[in-house]
Amino acid sequence: MIVSSDEDLTKLKEVGRLCGLAVKTMAAALEPGITTAELDMIGRKVLEDAGARSAPELCYQFPGATCISVNEEVAHGIPGPRVIAAGDLVNIDVSAEKDGYFGDTGSSFIVPPVTPKIERLCRDGKRALWVGLNQIRTGQPLANIGNAIGKFAAKNRYTLITNLASHGVGRSLHEEPTELSTWPDPDETRIMEEGLVFTVEPFLSLGGHWAEDGDKDAWTLFSEPRAPTVQFEHTLVVTKNGPLILTMVE
Repeated sequence: MIVSSDEDLTKLKEVGRLCGLAVKTMAAALEPGITTAELDMIGRKVLEDAGARSAPELCYQFPGATCISVNEEVAHGIPGPRVIAAGDLVNIDVSAEKDGYFGDTGSSFIVPPVTPKIERLCRDGKRALWVGLNQIRTGQPLANIGNAIGKFAAKNRYTLITNLASHGVGRSLHEEPTELSTWPDPDETRIMEEGLVFTVEPFLSLGGHWAEDGDKDAWTLFSEPRAPTVQFEHTLVVTKNGPLILTMVE
């Protein structure tokens, strides 16, 4: 969507803040022994107490309020009886709707003890997100985002999952502009418009190139080849001064 009124921006900020708060609250509860279903209930309560609804449930009948992906799972992990263990790499992805507006955010976390390699991967996953965000400005090519993230990944000897793209968001969970590459894409020719709302969400990996279905369920995705992978995501509005990030919380 394109932000066209103060009401648009106010409503987008509110649902974005709730998504960020849900991730923060869930992350604070992340410890060995908690199940992904219990984590999901914490996120659900944050959203529902504020009058918001889970976007994956609302839009796609996803079997959970949030997506929680552990270790070998790259994205869209279903909350359930899986018990979080020390050393696990956990991705929490929260998207929600309130008053007809949508937000989407996610982060990866390590449950101590932390190995240096995975600690570096998480640190650089955040850096990759900000490398992309720093390319955002009205009138600039959307391709700048993927080109910058791709350069960062190559320089630091990482791979990127190249079939999980960023996307437009605002009046629905997934809308125009669709399939926003967070990797170099020579076919990307679109330009960032003032007020355009979308996500940036690179999947940085220690060897994975592709996300594929497993035999676990109809939702959970795994890297091919299997490799530790992190995702960090924000929803933003394009402005002439750079990105206005909607899903950041203190």
